[in-house]
Amino acid sequence: MQATESFLSHGSAEAVLPWLRLAMMPGLPRHAAAQLIRAHGSAPAVIEAARAHRLADVRAPVPVGAIAAPFSPQARALAEATLQWARQPGNHLLALNDAGYPSLLKEIADPPVLLHVQGDVSLLHRRAIGIVGSRNATLQGKANANRFARALSEAGFTIVSGLALGIDAAAHEGGLAAQGSTVAVIGTGIDVTYPASNAPLAARIREEGCVVSEFALGSPAHQRNFPIRNRIISGLSRGVLVVEAAERSGSLITARLAGEQGRDVFAIPGSIHSALSKGCHKLIRDGAKLVDTAQHILEAFGIEGQGEEAAILEELTQAADVLLTALTYDPVPADELAARLKLDPADTQASLLALELAGVVERLPGGVFQRLKR
Repeated sequence: MQATESFLSHGSAEAVLPWLRLAMMPGLPRHAAAQLIRAHGSAPAVIEAARAHRLADVRAPVPVGAIAAPFSPQARALAEATLQWARQPGNHLLALNDAGYPSLLKEIADPPVLLHVQGDVSLLHRRAIGIVGSRNATLQGKANANRFARALSEAGFTIVSGLALGIDAAAHEGGLAAQGSTVAVIGTGIDVTYPASNAPLAARIREEGCVVSEFALGSPAHQRNFPIRNRIISGLSRGVLVVEAAERSGSLITARLAGEQGRDVFAIPGSIHSALSKGCHKLIRDGAKLVDTAQHILEAFGIEGQGEEAAILEELTQAADVLLTALTYDPVPADELAARLKLDPADTQASLLALELAGVVERLPGGVFQRLKR
């Protein structure tokens, strides 16, 4: 069993100050901060070395004077607030040299110096896969993210994503639906929920899963923070699945980082006419593994599948089951299907929606539906 208690949570504000300084210092590259801690053993040792003019050479620009400077009253106030936060039930403050720091994340070139963790910290030590994609996802894309996440969670994978709208939110929901649960890596302070519309989901993840941030308490949602946090999503994961992504999507950054970190990259293909498929198709051209079922991902890791489609179909209503049997791979209008089967049109629409969310039926323009090939 991995140790999960942080020595910082039981220390003083003086002990937290050096870690906050190296974690939050402008002008200190993240990889350089990690290298300094690895060279000297701890953040306090780095501060002492800077003050003694014997800082290790990490072959990167390092603001030695700023590292060695006395701590300001503002820094001390942040350290006190951080320590108070860390001592609350369910909260954890993990330093890079802490026994409870995620071992897979520690392997990357630029691991966070300090992690704020809220929830089930043991999830950071389990087998995980990242699922990312567009914020402006299609209904089908969100259904795919949820379905893949649920199937992978049922197989024991923890689902890691970024708590954004669209694909991220759907992936978190799918992860929470099974034993693997989910980890949300956020681009704000751990005490800030963004976007606000995801507040109920965030609260549930804090209770049933885990939320992670490397940013200081109170940090707002700056646009620059989100590409930075993407390396943590991939760093915690054995692989990353991109569900839907435009050609310039931030999800491609996560996929690139995953490749640089030696992780597997998976992508779901889509219509050649969809802008949200272009990013996935680019990844596939560049070597990502094409997948259209969660089984393909499990096979890549040598894991036997869990019968995801059978499990999903078992939950569909009897009416939906009748519709699925009647549907072919040729498009058919919903009202025509209802008339043919002598079903109530409203019930037919509701059942078709259930099938669509399950990822076995596709809605086409004009109220037309077709069964998806498996």
